Amino acid sequence: MKRFAKFFVIGTCAFVVDSVVLMLVIKILGLDPYSARLFSFICAASFSWAGNRLFTFRDRANTDMGMEWFKFLTVSTLGFVLNYGTYAFLVATVPLVHEYPVLGVAAGSLAGMILNFSGAWALVFPKA
Repeated sequence: MKRFAKFFVIGTCAFVVDSVVLMLVIKILGLDPYSARLFSFICAASFSWAGNRLFTFRDRANTDMGMEWFKFLTVSTLGFVLNYGTYAFLVATVPLVHEYPVLGVAAGSLAGMILNFSGAWALVFPKA
């Protein structure tokens, strides 16, 4: 439970990264909220890997950081399917979320969290 709480803290910080990058990409690059989310997800997932490596799974971190990051992004992609599906559905169907896509990011993040934690625990940072 303590490890999940740490994962939640990192996930909350990653949500902020995701949201800030999303809004910057929409405003500065002029991308639509669907395309912009792909950029924000990669930034947030990379932040999440680093944070979980240093904080949540410090005792299980691998010496091959490149492979560990790749595994984390791969596992996160499964969570992202659920995350992005929730986000895209809400942006497309709820006018408030379309106007404020950060609300969709929050809903999507919660939807993918359990899947991401399980994958990180079992596949990315397995007990040695």
